[in-house]
Amino acid sequence: MVTVQENVSLKPFNTFRVEAYSRFFVKIDDEAELSSLFQTRYIKEPLLILGGGSNILFVKNFEGLTIQMNNKGIFCEQKDDYVLVRAAAGEKWNDLVNYCVENGFSGVENLALIPGSVGAAPVQNIGAYGVELKDVFFSCSVFEITTGNVRIFNAEDCEFDYRESIFKKKLKGNCIITSVTLKLSRSSNIRINYAAINQELQTRGINHPSIKDISSVVAHIRVNKLPDPSTIGNAGSFFKNPIISKQIFETLQSQFPAIIHYPVGEDGIKLAAGWLIESCGWKGKQIGNVATWKNQALVLVNADIATGEEIFNFSQTIIDSVYQKFGIILEREVNVIS
Repeated sequence: MVTVQENVSLKPFNTFRVEAYSRFFVKIDDEAELSSLFQTRYIKEPLLILGGGSNILFVKNFEGLTIQMNNKGIFCEQKDDYVLVRAAAGEKWNDLVNYCVENGFSGVENLALIPGSVGAAPVQNIGAYGVELKDVFFSCSVFEITTGNVRIFNAEDCEFDYRESIFKKKLKGNCIITSVTLKLSRSSNIRINYAAINQELQTRGINHPSIKDISSVVAHIRVNKLPDPSTIGNAGSFFKNPIISKQIFETLQSQFPAIIHYPVGEDGIKLAAGWLIESCGWKGKQIGNVATWKNQALVLVNADIATGEEIFNFSQTIIDSVYQKFGIILEREVNVIS
């Protein structure tokens, strides 16, 4: 039996720490409970699937059923030259990374210390420091709300893109990810493309890094660069890094030679949204109860008792400012509930 609560505060369940209420709320500790929930009237309500709440902004109350996945468990199946690691959706992502690193399974070390749950990782196609989830993704188990059936999605089924997936688009609100399986290497496959990683390795005098070294370095960089959600409300990177064509980029670069950029595919250029925002004078700036983080303009923080609406309006002001200066429209990375 599942217990559905009414009028539950979602403040403890979102890392922005904004106040919002869900008309109905249920915590799922075992994926089998989803079948029981499917038999109730509540499943006909508008649904919000909530993981760690680290990539969401509540602008208003949610007039439906919030389902928080809280199932646990990490299992591995070792093959000759790779390993399959399956984790329940309710596991913390960083706990999974630590498990893999400690067992010598390579592939997720660059994704250390990303907040949130395992089940939310495919939805967002999380990524950091040159690695995205899709690079190590094997499959995920999904409960279909419309049928009550369980399906297995492979990487192609998920339609991964930059911070995108089928679960954010066509299947939004129709599927609940119950577990995720990663395909990882049993031999070290280090990725140190980012200058910040190389610089910290040099500082530590490490010439031949292990996956544990990379995980440690990435965690160190994140701690120094990003605010801890447990002490100051935030959802990490608030905006996506915009991708533009080479032609548009060349025009921009002629006006702003220092613009930070990275090649993407044959004709794409990814711009650093943080640099664009900082160049507009927003780094560390506070208006009312909302601010950009002092060490990273890409991160918006709840500086006091901000409402979701305050944070949203602050973000819109930044979007307008960047567009006026660069002609680039920033896209929010967080899931806005409005």
